[in-house]
Amino acid sequence: MPARPAWRGLSAIVPVAVAAIFGSTLVLAPAANAVATTTSASATAEHQAHASNVPPLSRRIRHAANIAIAHIGDPYVYGAAGPHAFDCSGLSMFSYTHARMRLPRTAAEQYNAVRHILKKNMKRGDLVFFHDGNGHVYHVAIFLFWRKDHRASIVHAPYPGQVVHRQPVWTSAWYAGTKRP
Repeated sequence: MPARPAWRGLSAIVPVAVAAIFGSTLVLAPAANAVATTTSASATAEHQAHASNVPPLSRRIRHAANIAIAHIGDPYVYGAAGPHAFDCSGLSMFSYTHARMRLPRTAAEQYNAVRHILKKNMKRGDLVFFHDGNGHVYHVAIFLFWRKDHRASIVHAPYPGQVVHRQPVWTSAWYAGTKRP
């Protein structure tokens, strides 16, 4: 029995000694909401860690262009959205999806889902929307760069019988769009 009082004394000293060694505050009776606060704090930290794993939007947009380039040579198939065949909007949707962004399915829906910008403000990965004389959007491509002849260079899936390829823009009837803020 004499060991029991000694054990009680030791068990009272150990937490204090551990707290002193590790420099933490000793809390003998945690508040009733301490578990909820800890859980909430860890959930917030987990969310921030996940959010920090997502690259900045501008980098993801450039990555979408690289994804489209990686599919050069894949055939055009009407209604196809990858991974080995595409139509125009299927290629842009596929590329943006793999770059952690969302686009609707058709060229017209994609045009309505992006911010419209001046052509001179385009950056790699932005979208090029082709339209008829009435403004109806019928085709989408991904912008790569401005050529020396001041024409935009794009990557796209043009039409049946063709493959995904790079090409300069052939008309002035196009709009510029971006997912950038």
